[in-house]
Amino acid sequence: MEAVGFLCLGAAVLAWGFLWVWDSWERMKSQEPAGVPGGGSRTLLVIAHPDDEAMFFAPTVLGLARLRHRLSLLCFSAGNYYNQGEMRKKELLQSCDVLGIPPSSIMIIDNRDFPDDPGVQWDTERVASVLLQHIEASGINLVVTFDAGGVSGHRNHVALYAAVRTLHSEGKLPKGCSVLTLRSVNVFQSHVLPSQPAALVSPPLRALLQVHENQLPALPLKPWRVF
Repeated sequence: MEAVGFLCLGAAVLAWGFLWVWDSWERMKSQEPAGVPGGGSRTLLVIAHPDDEAMFFAPTVLGLARLRHRLSLLCFSAGNYYNQGEMRKKELLQSCDVLGIPPSSIMIIDNRDFPDDPGVQWDTERVASVLLQHIEASGINLVVTFDAGGVSGHRNHVALYAAVRTLHSEGKLPKGCSVLTLRSVNVFQSHVLPSQPAALVSPPLRALLQVHENQLPALPLKPWRVF
């Protein structure tokens, strides 16, 4: 009888252990990265030029899509520095199709207030006003954009960070709206990928390379920073 009792106790302990490990594993798999809202969140990617979404944010966007975020994009210029604005707007729509952002969720601003020019510093208050209107109209829960270094140091990139920072510091962002910024790294890391066979680059990223083949030297993979 004692042997049977020990066997029953052992089976119970093993069963409990199995269930505990399984439950822990399931909870670990379901955890989102720190600072990132859960599935169903309305997420806005804010960029300065067509190709920013691919050159700097593609891994982030694909990751958020896997978390079932409802993605939209706001681009503050047509990228007309070399008089290629119309072509680049079309490329942006093609790129967003690869990233899973529908045309109805894409807005491209093309006016004199925000010229594609590394020598021009966009007005922070004006950028912030346009951005806030878009956030409120779309019920955005999460904003993703550049950090203070603008990744490449481009003044247009930095202007977006300054605008988001202003909205955040002045408490103008809607309640529950979070911000993630892409951490700037050195020039070599941000514009050069280690040599690797094409087979090691995922199909979505290869497709983005083809869409922006005239603009896109590489796809840097960098982590987020939470405000």
